[in-house]
Amino acid sequence: MAKTGVFDSDPTLMAKATELKKELQRLVRLIVDDEDYRTEMIDQARETLSALRELKMKKRSLSLKLRETLLCPEEYKCPLSKELMRDPVVLASGQTFDRAYIQRWLKAGNRTCPKTQQVLSHTILTPNYLIREMISQWCKCQGIEMPNPVQYVNEEGISEADRDHFLSLLEKMSATLAEQKEAAKELRLLTKRMPSFRALFGESVDAIPQLLSPLSESNSKSVIHPNLQEDVITTLLNLSIHDNNKKLVAETPMVIPLLMEALRSGTIETRSNAAAALFTLSALDSNKELIGKSGALKPLIDLLDEGHALAMKDVASALFNLCIIHENNARAVRDGAVKIILKKIADGVHVDELLAIFAMLSTNQRAVQEMGDLGAVSCLLRIIRESTCERNKENCIAILHTIFLNDRTKWRAMKEEENTYGTISKLAQDGTARAKRKANGILERLKRAVNITHTA
Repeated sequence: MAKTGVFDSDPTLMAKATELKKELQRLVRLIVDDEDYRTEMIDQARETLSALRELKMKKRSLSLKLRETLLCPEEYKCPLSKELMRDPVVLASGQTFDRAYIQRWLKAGNRTCPKTQQVLSHTILTPNYLIREMISQWCKCQGIEMPNPVQYVNEEGISEADRDHFLSLLEKMSATLAEQKEAAKELRLLTKRMPSFRALFGESVDAIPQLLSPLSESNSKSVIHPNLQEDVITTLLNLSIHDNNKKLVAETPMVIPLLMEALRSGTIETRSNAAAALFTLSALDSNKELIGKSGALKPLIDLLDEGHALAMKDVASALFNLCIIHENNARAVRDGAVKIILKKIADGVHVDELLAIFAMLSTNQRAVQEMGDLGAVSCLLRIIRESTCERNKENCIAILHTIFLNDRTKWRAMKEEENTYGTISKLAQDGTARAKRKANGILERLKRAVNITHTA
């Protein structure tokens, strides 16, 4: 009686195997019968043998999986994959799943048990050692190899030992100051070097509060250890880089207030990293709104005003991202951004980044009025004359165009600039497409104003 196997149940595999065998027979016959055979035929025969070997291995793998699925008890199968569990874990609902499949379920944004539909109180996955041992014993009896749970690594590269270490570090964040400092420093390094550790914080709603507990407790006593604060805030920055964490991090109630506190009172590296964290989190529009409503723009603007070289780039990036939405644009103007940014631009500090923010603020009527009152026109015209950066010239002429349309008292300054240097005419000829449009718009209005004066 012929044996049946996976090839018999899969016509595609069976046809492929038959085709490879025929090709191998043809090549071997040519090599044996023809003394003047080409050496390429040997290489072709090797390749065909290799392909046949891979097919055989695939057959064996599929056969084992089929055997596992058909023979193993239902309680050893994952409810999601319907296959033998490799790393059984218990969900908050009390149900057991294979870690890789339940993680995929949770990462898709689900917060219910896929088996009972119960809403989960947390997403911590607890190893089910009893089921694991029972599966191990069954595998031995069936001659199926079972991986060691400590060696088992999920799709993000996290082993059970890594996860246990992560949980122990979080526990230390509620211990003595010395243990907190040690754990915070290690979490900072791990989340910097290993993206998989950033993902771990998304598995439990309690992980981020545990990380921040030393700062929230110290904050109530008005005593925050500077090194501890720096390591925790930098860990937050590392977490926020992970796309799946952005919403979770920003919406954890204590995060933004602690970032604001860090902007005001931390070491300069802490303040810079707090600004960088706000910048990274603000990649989501919902986070932009949340950060703006929390009042974080004011400490960012204050830090910009202080002018620390280490923090300027991060602060400017955060402000730019946040001011994309109209509400934050208005908040930044109310918080004094126009005066401070203009002063920095006039001093030649981070002109590229700050001009881009200035251009965004110019969509706000109050900002335009302030720009005119604070002498922005002469500063912007000087940049157009002296800068070699086309983007900066474009931003300058766009802002000037807005000021020009809203404040007729500035027409004279524009006209004098044009008569003395021909600045706007040059930009109308040589600038970017947008710069040309804005420059021509100003020139046309200046021309009309002159004609009206002459007619009068």
